[in-house]
Amino acid sequence: MTGKLDAAFGFHETALRLRSERQGVLASNIANADTPNYKARDFDFARALQQATGSADPAAAAATPAPALARTAPAHIATGAAGTLVAGNAPLLYRTGTQGGVDGNSVDMEVERNAFTDNAVRYEASVTLINTQIKNMLTAIQG
Repeated sequence: MTGKLDAAFGFHETALRLRSERQGVLASNIANADTPNYKARDFDFARALQQATGSADPAAAAATPAPALARTAPAHIATGAAGTLVAGNAPLLYRTGTQGGVDGNSVDMEVERNAFTDNAVRYEASVTLINTQIKNMLTAIQG
């Protein structure tokens, strides 16, 4: 029974985890809007979701391998296959700004606010969808 529930909700769990991680990245960009030489970061949500669910094209994944980090001392923290990966093993990329700042900061507050709001709305929509599915299952069980 738990296998069927995992199959039913596994995709949504992965999507929510990635949305949450993206929200943190976008919040970091907003928080560092006035930090000199800060470069805005983001990741391709669709690619991360495909890689996390195993539906990514293996040929495309092999064409763009993630950069690996070497541990040169035993005290270094292990990073796994790559150092700047999000939950879906998609690389955390630098966002190219439309207009560069004098201080080298690439955060565009309008872009960041729009991305933050869009991500939050999609997160809430996913939670609402999951709640609806659970209510439907309870209705089917209880009769």
